[in-house]
Parts: sequence; structure tokens; C-alpha cells
Amino acid sequence: MDTFEEIQVNGFVDEYIDPSLDLFDEIEKIKKEKNAIILAHYYQEGDIQDIADYIGDSLGLSQQASKTDADVIVFAGVHFMAETAKILSPKKKVLLPDLKAGCSLADSCPPHLFAKFKEQYPDHLVITYVNCTAELKAMSDIVCTSSNAVQIVQSLPPEQKIIFGPDRNLGRFVAKKTGRDLVLWNGACMVHEIFSREKITRLKERYPAAKFIAHPECEDAILEMADYIGSTTGLLNYTINNPAKEFIVATESGILHQMKRDNPTKTFIPAPPNNSCACNDCPHMRRNTLEKLYLCMKNEQPEIFVPEHIIEKAVVPIERMLEISARLGL
Repeated sequence: MDTFEEIQVNGFVDEYIDPSLDLFDEIEKIKKEKNAIILAHYYQEGDIQDIADYIGDSLGLSQQASKTDADVIVFAGVHFMAETAKILSPKKKVLLPDLKAGCSLADSCPPHLFAKFKEQYPDHLVITYVNCTAELKAMSDIVCTSSNAVQIVQSLPPEQKIIFGPDRNLGRFVAKKTGRDLVLWNGACMVHEIFSREKITRLKERYPAAKFIAHPECEDAILEMADYIGSTTGLLNYTINNPAKEFIVATESGILHQMKRDNPTKTFIPAPPNNSCACNDCPHMRRNTLEKLYLCMKNEQPEIFVPEHIIEKAVVPIERMLEISARLGL
């Protein structure tokens, strides 16, 4: 097995796997042996979604991490998600298949710079989007996800001043929906920032009956075109409940796997970015593979650690989010 230092450098366990092994069977065996649960985000590759015990968006994954009876939580997602699970279940072992599965949005908000930003608005309550580091959560009053951001802001007194970060696009969307004047940190997700309005317009002309649906992390120009705006779970539910047969989807393309599984007779077209790729993939989410997931579970490495003093502070705004979400039935 790789040493701790080698895993830190590579980001994952780099070990030979017998090609005759059925990884699905092996992973199921390890789950039973170690009382492990696999939580996977909708943006993971299809094989990982198929082997997961729970698939969801950031809110659903946080809710699962807070109530699981498993001894080991294997998080098939990105680093901040595994950190959130560790904050909510500090006594459990939390594993991430690849430590280098980061997040461009989380990287766009360094905690030391946000601390200085926050000092400029001492009378403001801080709401941070869950797509941020544990350190940033520790500086927050409430954490939110794209599923509950609007409702959380609406639950606060209208006179309450609010800093919202790190995603400026989600912040603008929330401000528009709630009529609140939010102070926004200037961060964004690389995946949701590069959709091409021109290419989407051409796609809509090719598929005139298609519904165009978008995640609120997209820019205003994209959201203005959308028939529906929602979190990954919201987008998925919309495709299930809407009678349309064709959908153009503006978010990370991993969600299409679940959409196709839940709607086998419908057609899903990934909204194109303004580069040469056909669809929009998150390079961080795609670092996790079935092979890395297997080796991670077999060796119980890489493991996620969060300092105790950060856990103590960060758990408060996350639990506040979960409490508000439960009260509102989200």
C-alpha cells in the first residue's frame, strides 16, 4: 500500500488491481465488512452513481451524512463535501477517493481574504454556500445550498443585513428571488460560468419543443433563457414531473445519468460551453473513478481530517441550515 506521504502527493491510492476483479461485487463486500456507506453526488460518473447507497445534491448529502449509522462514510464527490460529512460526523471515518478532487468555487474564496471582507460589514450576518472550505464555514452564521438558499434568506427578518458568498451568480439569483440587498463575494464555479448563450440559442432552435433548465450557479444571461432554474435535485424532479419529452440541461453533465435512468423515454441534451467540448464536465468531480473508489475503501485511505477547533465552529452554521430546512420541509 502507498505510504501516507505518497497518497498526499498523488491524491489517491495508486495500487495494482487485478483486471479480473468485479469491482461492483468487491465494493459491495467491503461495504458489508466495514459497515461503510457510499454517498455520491449527481455529478459523479455513472458507475459510481450506480454503486452508491445514496445519490443527491449538497443538501441531501449533508442530511444523509448527519444521520447515517455507518462507521465509515465514503464520499464520492469533492473535498468540501467530504469535509462537511466529517464536520457533521466527527467520530466517523470519512474517506474521499481522490484528495485532489477540489472545487473551483471553493478555491475562489480564500478564508484569509474573506475574513478581511467580512470585517468591512460588522453588522451583517454571513450566509455561505456549502461549496466552500471548512474554514469558511467556521466564519459563517448559516450555511446554505442551492436547494434552500432562497428559503433561508426569506426566513430571516427583512431588516437583517446579509453577506452572501462565495458564489456571486447564486447570490444574484437569491437577491432577485427574495428582493433582498445582499453583499456578494465575487466567486464563481468554472463549470457553470462557461455555458454559451449563442450555442444554447442554436440548440433551442434545433429542439423547439425542448425545455431549457439551468442551475442557479449559471450567469444571468443563461438564467434569463431558462424555463426552469433549480438545484440538481430540483432539475431532476422537474424532468420527472414535466410532460416535455426533450430537455436542454445547463449544469454539470453527470446529472444526465440520473435523468436518463428516471426518464428512459425522454431525451436530454447537455448545454454546450463556449469551448470545443460537447458538454460541460467538472474536472474535479471526474477525478473520482470506480477503481479509486475501490482502492480507497480497501485501504481506508485517503482519509479526511478537519481540526477540532474548525469542526466546533463550522458545525453550528451547518446544523442551523439543517434545522431551518427541516422546519420548512426541504
